[in-house]
Formats: sequence, C-alpha cells, structure tokens
Amino acid sequence: MKLSSLSQRLGGEGAAAWDLHFQALEAAKSGKDIIVMSVGDSDYDTPAPIVETCVAALRSGDTHYSPVAGSEKFRNAVATRHQAATGTTCALENVTICAGTQNALFNAAMIALSPGDEVVVLEPMYVTYEATFRASGATIVPVPCPAGNDFRPDLDVLQAAITNKTNLIAFASPVNPTGAVFPRSDLEAIAQAACQHDLWVISDEVYADLIFDGNHISIASLAGMSERTITVSSLSKSHAMPGWRAGWAIAPEPFTNELQKLMLCSTYGLPGFIQQAAAFALENDLDEVDNIRDGLQHRRDLACRILEECAYLKFQIPQAGMFLVIDVQETGLTSAEFAERLYRKEGVSVMDGSTFGPSTVGTIRVSFAMSDEILSDGYNRIVQFANSLV
Repeated sequence: MKLSSLSQRLGGEGAAAWDLHFQALEAAKSGKDIIVMSVGDSDYDTPAPIVETCVAALRSGDTHYSPVAGSEKFRNAVATRHQAATGTTCALENVTICAGTQNALFNAAMIALSPGDEVVVLEPMYVTYEATFRASGATIVPVPCPAGNDFRPDLDVLQAAITNKTNLIAFASPVNPTGAVFPRSDLEAIAQAACQHDLWVISDEVYADLIFDGNHISIASLAGMSERTITVSSLSKSHAMPGWRAGWAIAPEPFTNELQKLMLCSTYGLPGFIQQAAAFALENDLDEVDNIRDGLQHRRDLACRILEECAYLKFQIPQAGMFLVIDVQETGLTSAEFAERLYRKEGVSVMDGSTFGPSTVGTIRVSFAMSDEILSDGYNRIVQFANSLV
C-alpha cells in the first residue's frame, strides 16, 4: 500500500540525528555504563509546588475535555508574561496552548506555509526544524550563523536569501545548539527584512529564561513586528517540565484563529490538570526556577574548565541554554565519526553537530544539564578520547 508524500518529507538528516541517542538510552536502561549527553533534559525535578497543583487538580476532577485553544487561566498567564516581556499588547485571543514548543512550531509552520513556499531559517537550527518546515511542502533556505561571527546571522546573506517565494523567517534566540543570544541590532535587521518583504516570523524562545550572559529581547517587541510574529515557547526548559508538554504559540488574532482550527483536528485540547499546574508556574515567582538557571550556569562553567585542558577541542562559551558546541576537527575525525567512536569506546552519547546545519559541521553538541559528578565524568571521557586520537 502507498504512503503519502508527507511521510517522505518527515525524514532527513535532522530526524536521523537521534539514532545514536536512542541507542544510548536503550543501553543505559539495560544497565550498561553509558552517559547520555545528547538531549536537552536536565536532571532537575519539576518544582514541588507545580506538581502539587497538578495533583490537586487531578483530585478535584479536572480530567475532562478542556477548550481546544487552552484554558482561559493558562492562556491569560501566558499573555500576561509575554506582555510584560515585550511591552506589547497581548490578550487571551493571541494565545494558543500547544503540546510543547515542538507542537507549537509544527502547528505554526502548517498555518504559515504552503507547498512551493520558501522559509528562510537561520542555521545552525534545532534538528527537528528540517522535517517540521518540509512537512508543509515548503523549501528551507538556510542562512548561516558561523562560529567566526559568534554564531550570529550573516545579515547580507539573509537579505539575499529572500525571494518572491519567501513567506516566513524562522529562528531561535537563544539558539539551540550554540547558546548564542541575538543582540538587538541583529533582531532589528531581521525585522526590517520581514517588514520590507511582508513576511511572517517564527521566533522560538524556549531558552529565553536560561540566559547567563546578556539579555533576551523578543523580536515581537520591535516596531511593526507584533502583527507578523509567531512566538513559540514552553515551560520545558525554564521549569524543568519537558514531559508535561505545556507550550504555547502567541500570534496575531487572525493567525491564532486558523491555528486553533488545526488544533481542533489534532490535539483537541490539552489535559486540564496540566494547564492548571502550568498557569500556577507562570503566575508565581518560584525560587526553584532561579536555582535551575544558576545551577546550569555553574555546570556550564565546570564543563568549560574541563574542556580547556584539551588542546584539540575548541569551543565558544555559550551565553544561554544547556549545550556546548565543540569543534573536534583537530582530532582528525569528522563530527559523525567522533560521535560514533566516542560512544563505542567511552560510552558517552553526544549529537553530531553537522545535523544542525553547515555552520556547525565538524562539531559535536554536548549537554551540561546533569549533576556535577556525571558531568565531570562525561566531559573527562570526551577529553580522554580526544587526546587518544592525536
């Protein structure tokens, strides 16, 4: 029997990037000495008050259907947060609750793009972007953010990449995998291009609360941008809630109306008990959230100190997030070879950086979102392996 053309568009290098990671997870479950450093899931527990709010909601019977667009309480909490961060007007009607940032990104792409469209994407980009945007039938036009430019976009290439087929510019800031935070000047250049060519913009801001150096600026806060920006985010990183799938998309009301039609055909609303807990998380300043950010900054610094002991591994200190991008080219291996052989010899799983785009060819992406003990062991194994090659 024949499968749809969509199934073909969902593949690619980005999807294949997870193969080694899934192998490592299975090996670790079977009791083997494996250190998984290939995913952005910290070892922090969801703050207890959030969990207790969820439990109370369950016990109160909040287990029935919820509104397709999300509960008013959660949507209002998201709108209030976004309005405070951007200084723009954001109401309940601008917010759609989604099953995490990935679901919000996919839904937004389906509404913004049509077959034959082009989407300009700043790379390196998160590995699911390729399949997400291709699923719509659109073509990805990558714009480099090279290491030589501190992983910031080449703005001349950005302008040159826009054609009469372009309908969307997509990027993340802070960036996964590099941890770069785009300054206002870069965002203003992106905004100018979007306004000049009448384009939508998708801004992935899931790491916005995990910035160690500098400040986050949402492109939606710039002049003329709130009416053309779809901001996607979630509580996965900031509140250690990846498994809760509590995310959202913020957009102009006409876009949101169409987005919610898609939600009607897919998720048909998220669990009410999760939304009660998520609303509580946004409405309250929890010390645990600051502790997560400060703890990740400490772990970043620890990882960097270990890597500095190896002359063959080059890296830039990330401004945000939970990953280091490490250039392994001086070891004589490609990034794919390095990742594969590191796993086979040292039992450490990392991501091949080339799967994020041409700007990170020759690199690996390594998480620092684990305990000091496990982090030290894992990074020391990486250094040991690199030294053994040269």
